[in-house]
Amino acid sequence: MLSSSGATLMNMTESPRPSGAYESSSPHQVTPEWPPPPAYAPTPAQPSDPAAPRPARRRRTRGPSTLLAAVAIVAAAVGGGTAYGVQELTGNGTVASTGSTGTAVVPSSQKGTVSGVARAVSPSIVEIKATSNSGSSTGSGVIITENGEIITNNHVVAGASSIKVRTDDGTTYTAELVGTDSKKDLALIKLEDASGLKAATLGDSDAVQVGDQVVAIGSPEGLTGTVTSGIVSALDRDVTVSTDESQGRGQDQQGGGWPFEYGGREFNGDTGGSTTTYKAIQTDASLNPGNSGGALIDMNGAIIGINSAMYAPSGADASAAGSVGLGFAIPVDTVKADLPALRSGATD
Repeated sequence: MLSSSGATLMNMTESPRPSGAYESSSPHQVTPEWPPPPAYAPTPAQPSDPAAPRPARRRRTRGPSTLLAAVAIVAAAVGGGTAYGVQELTGNGTVASTGSTGTAVVPSSQKGTVSGVARAVSPSIVEIKATSNSGSSTGSGVIITENGEIITNNHVVAGASSIKVRTDDGTTYTAELVGTDSKKDLALIKLEDASGLKAATLGDSDAVQVGDQVVAIGSPEGLTGTVTSGIVSALDRDVTVSTDESQGRGQDQQGGGWPFEYGGREFNGDTGGSTTTYKAIQTDASLNPGNSGGALIDMNGAIIGINSAMYAPSGADASAAGSVGLGFAIPVDTVKADLPALRSGATD
């Protein structure tokens, strides 16, 4: 619409009198007015009559006014599209996600591409190594503030006596556990002495639709910054996980191997007697052990979920099973609603 309207405006702003039309170098010839008067117009009075009106001049002064009025009408008709075009074409050339709380954006030239999303968001994704009396685990996390607040899964860090975090540029930090919510399988950790980090953009999971393209970034098997892609396969899946912090945590146990239940069946081991159920986004983006706590991202670069579980065939060893295209993520709207409690130091 903008391009066609823009062409209309360009045509309408051309000179109302073609160059050279009806012109003569002879001083004895009178230059007719342009456009010519209608057939029924009265014959203009002789210039020698001082009281006679000067129609040629008056018509010329009316021309620009008529033109401006026409332009105003066209501009009003395309006002909405014009505003959008200005937003896209001015500024720094990037498109930010709606409702963002961070700074991650995808350059407009790469909007909608996996490579563009990966480049924009990877600096906001970290690898987490947590150690406790019952063993150690490896998972992922999402930076949400420049000074090092990180969202991850509760099952990655719950009960940890030591938490080490490696960022996308290879820097290693020590982190402290701020708050946990076992009922939603979420946790908040904070890096020590961190500043100037790239915070992720938190999107709107309520706007997600089945079939939307998505990108997953995490550290499966300790491979930091691994990028996979797929679509949203389903919404509002009831996923049940253990609330026991020692459940599924063994020596070098990968965070993605945390046991969960779906549809009355258990995967990745026994979930135990203490469990909680949450609504999850299902995706076929490849998730493997270690992706837990990482990001599920829309094609604008906004986080729409925190990856939390992957399907493993019944009886398979979770630490050895590969992705079969059935993964689950906690909706980001659940994360945003839980942030105040996590920041207050909740340990439910």
